[in-house]
Amino acid sequence: MLPILAGALIALGTVQADTSYLYRAHFVRAAPGQLLELIDAYQERTEVIVAAGEPAPFIMRHAQGDHWDLQLMYPMGSFEDFFSPERVSRREETAAAAGVSEDAFQRLISSLASWQEDVYVLGPALETVTATIEGGGYFHTEIFIALPGKKDELFHQREMENIYLAQTGRPQNMIFTKVSGAAWDSFTLGIYRDLQHFAERMPMTPEEDNAIAVAAGFEGSDYIGVYMRSLILKHNDTHGGIIANRR
Repeated sequence: MLPILAGALIALGTVQADTSYLYRAHFVRAAPGQLLELIDAYQERTEVIVAAGEPAPFIMRHAQGDHWDLQLMYPMGSFEDFFSPERVSRREETAAAAGVSEDAFQRLISSLASWQEDVYVLGPALETVTATIEGGGYFHTEIFIALPGKKDELFHQREMENIYLAQTGRPQNMIFTKVSGAAWDSFTLGIYRDLQHFAERMPMTPEEDNAIAVAAGFEGSDYIGVYMRSLILKHNDTHGGIIANRR
């Protein structure tokens, strides 16, 4: 039997539930036939971003699920810090030296993309996100619009599910909550080695699986998804590969 320790479960569930660091989550669908050019444009821009002393964005490519092709996560820290005069000037000067201003870059993206959406979110510290994403090659994004009055309870449900995942040998999800932008209230991001890792499950009996779910706070393992769906208006899933930056 797997050990079920309530104290340990609570500790495991809070590993990646910090929401103190600001990111811009950018979702984009390529115009027909323009996906590879779009990826090249973002990778070239990443070189400019890094040259300006900014953290590189994380780039993920859709394989199955939602309608978008790419999800980019731009580390910001906070609005105050990101838009401070010093950082703005540094970015503008670096872009000018590279010969492509931010306005010119956005015009290029608009010519290569058929749809774009941004949501600013708070999530785990940059060090946590970097180590987690760079530790795998495959991602799973679940993105939510909560029912009225259910945002906090949905966040708690995601924490409970992290407890369950940890005790069943699965990677925990990083949790991101909306500050402003698109209609989405939150999303989680799970990172895996590859598709096989995403699909694999720890061998256990149904009784063991159910006991872990109950210890995590659910009515049982069959009720994890049922509880989540009682809290949401809309829920989209996407999974695919993580694109390495050219640095």
